Amino acid sequence: MARRGAAGHGLVALALAGLLLTGCGGTGSSGDALNLEGVPAEEIFRRGEFELETSRRATDAIRYFSEVERLYPYSRFARRALVMQAYALHRERNYEEARTVAQRFLDTYPGDEDAAWAQYLIALSFYDQIEDVGRDQGLTFQALRALRDVIERHPDSEYARSSVLKFDLAFDHLAGKEMEVGRFYLRQRQYAAAINRFRVVVEDFETTTHTPEALHRLVESYLALGLTEEARTAGAILGHNFQGNPFYDDSFRLLTGQGLAPDAAGEGWLRDLYRQAVRGDWL
Repeated sequence: MARRGAAGHGLVALALAGLLLTGCGGTGSSGDALNLEGVPAEEIFRRGEFELETSRRATDAIRYFSEVERLYPYSRFARRALVMQAYALHRERNYEEARTVAQRFLDTYPGDEDAAWAQYLIALSFYDQIEDVGRDQGLTFQALRALRDVIERHPDSEYARSSVLKFDLAFDHLAGKEMEVGRFYLRQRQYAAAINRFRVVVEDFETTTHTPEALHRLVESYLALGLTEEARTAGAILGHNFQGNPFYDDSFRLLTGQGLAPDAAGEGWLRDLYRQAVRGDWL
């Protein structure tokens, strides 16, 4: 998302386009070396905005914003050009450099009105690289940390609201990774390893969409090991919290097919979870 207000300069930028092309010695936006010596900072900045708004690629816009910073390093347009450069780099999917430029903006202008946007761009540079759940989730962890920074440092900004939504999606993504590994172990009949993964989802990612399936897979795994009390308790928690979920129907059939009922039994971590989540006993 571009900074609010930037789009409003479109008409001004169009009017300046011809002047700037002349001021550039006829280089245009073909990627030739720019010759902007003597061109005012605002005009170069507006040309960068114009390129960002009208071109499919942001490479020329990046050049103009960089030139503002180089030629007029202490101007107010240099400050704005720096964060706009970070945004343009992100749009080009040059995520690492976008992070570097955004962090440089924060280091130089920590109290600027665009600080929240720069912080958000850093978070986006990780978030937009999150791969499918079958791959290493290191970037997901980094995205979560960066999104949390936006939420905590700029809680009243528009970027905080967006970060909360993305944080929930990234958190769900990590739970999906645990589920994928757990299902793999379950197919391999490595039930103890599978239980460990599903337990992580139930205990650490309980607010995600994967919790009902994790409880159901616990029922499956415990039944396979002959641990009926644990299976019954997992089924009881699933039924209490997700009774209308198809995974509860599957667990109910599994349990009743062996003459068992989904109710809390025995002791252990699931029974403790049942006391806390279902009965409200925390001590």
